[in-house]
Amino acid sequence: MKLTNKVAIVTGAGQGLGEAIAIRLAQEGCKITVADINLPSVEIVAQRIKEIKGNSLPLEVDVTKSNQVKSMVEKTVKEFGHLDIVVSNAGILKSYELTDFPEEDWRRVIEVNLVGYFLLAKEAAKIMKKQKSGVIIQINSKSGKKGSYWNSAYAASKFAGIGLTQSIALDLAPYHIRVNAVCPGNLLDSPLWVNSLYEQYAKKWGISKEEVRKKYENRVPLGRSCQYEDVANVVVFLTSDEASYMTGQAINVTGGEEMR
Repeated sequence: MKLTNKVAIVTGAGQGLGEAIAIRLAQEGCKITVADINLPSVEIVAQRIKEIKGNSLPLEVDVTKSNQVKSMVEKTVKEFGHLDIVVSNAGILKSYELTDFPEEDWRRVIEVNLVGYFLLAKEAAKIMKKQKSGVIIQINSKSGKKGSYWNSAYAASKFAGIGLTQSIALDLAPYHIRVNAVCPGNLLDSPLWVNSLYEQYAKKWGISKEEVRKKYENRVPLGRSCQYEDVANVVVFLTSDEASYMTGQAINVTGGEEMR
């Protein structure tokens, strides 16, 4: 196990990629605060971690509320004694053509995806600076490297997230705190796609959901969807001592679809 006795916070951990990352970090030896706006979901994830003999703290947290983020960090330190890793995974996507994009939805995407990351990094850094150690990871996207059709808010939040990652990496480097972003490709088996995007894109293009999936798979040089374990593998590496000389990076996990 690469992360024995480390303490981590994972936001957006109630389902999908966040759940997979939290469980993988627990398998690597971490004690985990699993946080999500949906408390019943993180309680289920916490139970799964318990079943693999891991320690976890489930918390209901809206990452756009600074008082809730501050409380989450404080509760984590009180429960586990310190804080080594935070993974800012909470995020949302709203897809509209520019002239149809409701302003409140555009602002909400920025609030969750960018402001939520800022608030988590800010509160975590207060603890990590005292320790003179720590790792901050943002789950970004290939949309942080290249504009995304009908996804102006999401791409804007992710481009900005890389700028924020690089900036706070510079701020925190003197304290031996490393800050990196992970940029997955399309997670075509995730709840976001299965419950929402296939239907949206099928309607938009006048094709079947199956044809939508094939369309996205055909864009990938390695010929398949990004999987949770592909992303979790990179997160584990970046949070381990094996990545001790890496900070301010935005690492693609896209099967070659994005190479910058």
